Amino acid sequence: MSPTIEKQAKIFNALADERRLRILSMLKGCERCACAIKDELDLPQSSLSYHMKILCDSGLVTDRREGKWTYYSINRSGCMFAAGLIETIPTVEGGCCPERKGDEQ
Repeated sequence: MSPTIEKQAKIFNALADERRLRILSMLKGCERCACAIKDELDLPQSSLSYHMKILCDSGLVTDRREGKWTYYSINRSGCMFAAGLIETIPTVEGGCCPERKGDEQ
């Protein structure tokens, strides 16, 4: 698998979970401490860590450590890449299978 396909898969995986979408929504426009995210979503620490790792690995979120605290924020370039990726998904217009062109009626 090429790095580009792996990166695309990580983005779609990150976006495929309701809790991660809620976390992204919470991070719109502001940096949030892990403890605030955990409390607002009522998640155990282990679940939050799991979801934040997926979001960070996808490039949609970045983290910053300050002492014993971790702060998360939206990674604008990662989100712009994801938006561009979604725009490249082909749409079906009048059939897309070359081998079926003769079958159209």
